[in-house]
Amino acid sequence: PEGRPTVADLVPRGMPRLFPAGRLDYNSEGLLLLTDDGDLARNLTHPSRKIPKTYQVKLKGRPSQSAIGRVEAGILLDGRKTAPAMIRPLKQGPNPWFEIRVTEGRKHLVRKLFDAVGHPVLKLKRTGFGPLLLRDLPPGQTRALLPSEIEGLEYRRGHKAGRNRAGRNPA
Repeated sequence: PEGRPTVADLVPRGMPRLFPAGRLDYNSEGLLLLTDDGDLARNLTHPSRKIPKTYQVKLKGRPSQSAIGRVEAGILLDGRKTAPAMIRPLKQGPNPWFEIRVTEGRKHLVRKLFDAVGHPVLKLKRTGFGPLLLRDLPPGQTRALLPSEIEGLEYRRGHKAGRNRAGRNPA
């Protein structure tokens, strides 16, 4: 879009068609799951599955405990109340860092949550998706999933671990 590189540009030629499980907007970074199993990608992102996504966020200004409590309890956004979120502080300062875990996949959800309490997100990084953790994988790099990670995703899908009926594996 708009001439910028996309995730597809990072995929080596000759790879099977890959489907993203979720998305990251242009101003975000972090973990993005790609799989050659479109059914798995759809299932993992379906709202009924409530797959947790974990982010590290740097906020503008220091939110009060009351503001954090409002986000944790769920707030009204676009006419619908958000699901409860889990928040923990990571680094204090004039623009502190927090970890937030959400189980919804609304577009720009984390940014909208903190905007609603008067503390816009300055930086956002997804560090977890269900059982998957980003850990120290550098930006722009990829890796295959471990068997235990595949098993965790398959469990969330409701199938037995390993290859699915189409012989596909998440990557």
